[in-house]
Amino acid sequence: MLEIGTYLCLAMERISVFDIFKIGVGPSSSHTMGPWRAAQRFVNDLSKNGQIDRLASIQVDLYGSLAKTGKGHGTDLAVTLGLNGDDPETIPESAVLTTFERICRQGQIVLLGKYPLPFRPESDIFFHYHESLPYHANGLSFRAFLRDGTGLSRTYYSVGGGFVVEEGEQEGAASVEVPFPTDKGSDLLRWCRQTGKSISDIVRENELTWRSESAIREGLLRIWEVMRRCMHKGCHTAGVLPGGLGVVRRAAPLNERLLQGQTIAEDAERWVERIRSGRWNFRDILHWVSCFALAVNEENAAFGRVVTAPTNGAAGVIPAVLLYGVCFCPEFRSEDDVVRFLLTAGELGSLFKKGATISAAMGGCQAEIGVSSAMAAGALTERLGGSPDQVLMAAEIAMEHHLGMTCDPIGGLVQVPCIERNTMGAVKAITAAQIALQSDPTKAKVSLDAVIKTMKETARDMSHKYKETADGGLAITVGLAEC
Repeated sequence: MLEIGTYLCLAMERISVFDIFKIGVGPSSSHTMGPWRAAQRFVNDLSKNGQIDRLASIQVDLYGSLAKTGKGHGTDLAVTLGLNGDDPETIPESAVLTTFERICRQGQIVLLGKYPLPFRPESDIFFHYHESLPYHANGLSFRAFLRDGTGLSRTYYSVGGGFVVEEGEQEGAASVEVPFPTDKGSDLLRWCRQTGKSISDIVRENELTWRSESAIREGLLRIWEVMRRCMHKGCHTAGVLPGGLGVVRRAAPLNERLLQGQTIAEDAERWVERIRSGRWNFRDILHWVSCFALAVNEENAAFGRVVTAPTNGAAGVIPAVLLYGVCFCPEFRSEDDVVRFLLTAGELGSLFKKGATISAAMGGCQAEIGVSSAMAAGALTERLGGSPDQVLMAAEIAMEHHLGMTCDPIGGLVQVPCIERNTMGAVKAITAAQIALQSDPTKAKVSLDAVIKTMKETARDMSHKYKETADGGLAITVGLAEC
């Protein structure tokens, strides 16, 4: 297997914030959204090659971490819906489970909405629990059999955060030229010092390579709207999460207690205004931050619509910290503060992807909650008036205190300990920002680049049992049966 970090840096990539923040459905960016996109790519290739109307059958092979935790993460559901032509960004949330159940019941998918094909997930998807592919722990292959007796196959890798690479395809190629190429934190600081611009200004200039100023703003505000609606829905939905663990949702009752029994279930905007206008003490604010993070990841666990930030398993940290800023920090005065927060956060996430990994199957939970906390810490620091040096300091502090965090989901579900870890990551991000804002970054002993390098080395040394396999930690100490 390629060394962790090496496979991400074969050539330095140019990553847009819209690559880091993707709208989709839960519960996992690596195990749900990535395989879903891979299935879509496979069907589209069959169509381009003129083979789709000659298909007799399709089979899918899941390897490594995708096999071991695929059932809990809905990987079988994801590849089925991807083959069926559904899109994770647009499929109605209510249709995710019902469409999969209908396909299982009827034994048929409809490729591109036009080509019916027999397909039974229980017999056409194979889980290779004891076999991994060499390139990445999240490997899957699609095998197509044509009516003339010939066939073909394609292999893909879900490398974290919903990113997908086909076998033989070089990930990380610098496909575009940006005005401020940035591969390390030191690059980012150099550009800020040379131009006098903030980090969010530098990132915005690079984003103009891909899209217009108005498209950047509209796109990021749409991402924020999805995040906010997800928090609102999670804060107004009670019950038990699917999957068999029997995890009871906590965001809704906490929201109701904080609002003193008043629920505002119909309008996300009014709900945010109600929180902002309240008179809250420090303990209440901590409760709200936890409530926001719980809400997102409870929705994620229930196949709800979320935004990778940078992954689904860590999707609650950045929305929680951003809403904390909107509701409780007077420095957040306009939509521009939201846009700049997301620009800075997205750039910090890309640094971790280039220098280490954002895949828990390769790096453990430090690659998910740790990275999201670092992203949120840095973004919050800038919006609260921090310098570029303080921004990177905050991101370093947040990651430093997540180093070595394992990924050990009970039952292969993104529930325990994943949901609560988002609350911890959010609070650590806020704390890291406060420390950085009160510090002289020239006195810092550890740089962001050093902590990214350390994270990569820690991931390399970590046992495979703690990399999203459900083979170690809480996954076996507690186990599904005991829950």
